[in-house]
Amino acid sequence: VGPLFVTLMNRFRPGLLKEVAVIYAIVSVGVMACLLLAFLWSHTSLIAGTFHSIPFLILTFFLALVDCTSSVTFLPFMMQLQPQYTNTFFIGEGLSGLIPALIALGQGSGISSCTNVSYVVNITTGSETVESTIFQLETRYLPPNFSTLIFFLFMTGMMLVCLLAFFFLTRQPRVWELSQQHLFPSNIVLNSFDQILDEGADLQLSRGCSFSKDPKAPGDILPQKVSYSLTQLTLIYLLITWVNALTNGVLPSVQSYSCLPYGHTTYHLAATLSSVANPLACIVAMFLPSRSLTLMVILTMAGTGFGAYNMAIAVMSPCPLLQQSQWGDAIIVLSWVLFTGTLSYMKVMAGVILRSRSRSALVWYGVLEQLG
Repeated sequence: VGPLFVTLMNRFRPGLLKEVAVIYAIVSVGVMACLLLAFLWSHTSLIAGTFHSIPFLILTFFLALVDCTSSVTFLPFMMQLQPQYTNTFFIGEGLSGLIPALIALGQGSGISSCTNVSYVVNITTGSETVESTIFQLETRYLPPNFSTLIFFLFMTGMMLVCLLAFFFLTRQPRVWELSQQHLFPSNIVLNSFDQILDEGADLQLSRGCSFSKDPKAPGDILPQKVSYSLTQLTLIYLLITWVNALTNGVLPSVQSYSCLPYGHTTYHLAATLSSVANPLACIVAMFLPSRSLTLMVILTMAGTGFGAYNMAIAVMSPCPLLQQSQWGDAIIVLSWVLFTGTLSYMKVMAGVILRSRSRSALVWYGVLEQLG
């Protein structure tokens, strides 16, 4: 709902929707949703004779709205900042998944142990009844280290930090404002593909040159423009759609099936280390940037291969390959780490390429991320 609304507004009423105001609104909604979840997540309402978690469902919808709409607003906003902010944006995006995952692991919810429980039973033999003690292994779930209230309050704190960070970002010098102060106000090159997608009145923000305040600083050197054909841009967008389909929808839904047969420890390692691989790949992309389409295709194929292995193991669950072997544990963890790392690096590459194109290109990046 959110991305559709923002995209249609940018297409048919360009300039009417103020990006900064929209971001403030959606992050504020995220803060309120997390805060209310902390106190209302367990409340139920009687509807048609059955209890339903109405507050939980409604607030989860608003959190999903925040998550999805951020994809089509945060990235276009980065167009107004210096190019180096794009890589750090992707690092932050990876950390936003890693930090809650670490907190969830620290909570320890769902961890179980086998306990030998004794029962006293009456055994009747003929006319005699004798008491006997039998022992039986049962699964006992350990209580979490901290409550759900604490977890959601932590999430509220993260959203407040996000709101504060955006407040300071809006105080940063804008790329398009700085470019207007220099001698390159007309450095706008229309591209046929961008015209097909969406330009409108946002052209004034789309291709401003990057300058730092110090005229002698290295940042004054204009980044080299790389032109891409319509076919190449179509390939980039198709790769973005495919990669986001794998990383956002297809593979995360089967991670438990592919890892839990190897044990809880293996599952926790795969979930945590793959979350670490995301921001780590973004950091690598910051120091080793690349705009090679060949490399982008190779990384996509490699990530797809690791994803195919993860999916195959999930299909074999609960009796996958090498289940009783340490090699099986190591391979599935490594496969998840490499799957996340290679495709995260690819997404940063695509974001950097589209950042050099136009604001509308980043809008469509966010749209395709949600479609994936």
